[in-house]
Amino acid sequence: MPQQLDLRDIHLPDTISWWPPAIGWWLVLLLLVLVIGGAYTLFKKWRQDSAVKGASKLLANIKQQAHGDKLQTIRALSVCLRRLQISDEQRAEVASLHGQAWLQYLDGFVEGKPFSEGIGRCLADAPYQPALTVDVDIEALINLCERCVKGQTR
Repeated sequence: MPQQLDLRDIHLPDTISWWPPAIGWWLVLLLLVLVIGGAYTLFKKWRQDSAVKGASKLLANIKQQAHGDKLQTIRALSVCLRRLQISDEQRAEVASLHGQAWLQYLDGFVEGKPFSEGIGRCLADAPYQPALTVDVDIEALINLCERCVKGQTR
């Protein structure tokens, strides 16, 4: 009689675990994060550029029509700057600014303090007055607003 060997049955390999993922999946995840981050950055830059272009066009229109009512021009400048800031920053932070805080915020986009201490002071309360009480150099105010809009690209 033949001798019986002590052999074990066929072993199947363990099932492949889903964790940890292979290096390729880590690279795909990293690439996905980079693509999403880059797309978000480009979108924010595009949105800011389009807001600045829109404000520049609006300022050009205001400049052409500045020979009329000074109070109406000041109101239009105020609306233009407010729209630009609301489209660029967090809406709740900027929309709640008024008075001196608003002017100090605008000073951050130009050198010096032309809004809080210069000609730009009229943007704090003149747009809400029924009549203009002080004489304002509209041309200088428009130039200041243009510098503020150009300062948005910083």
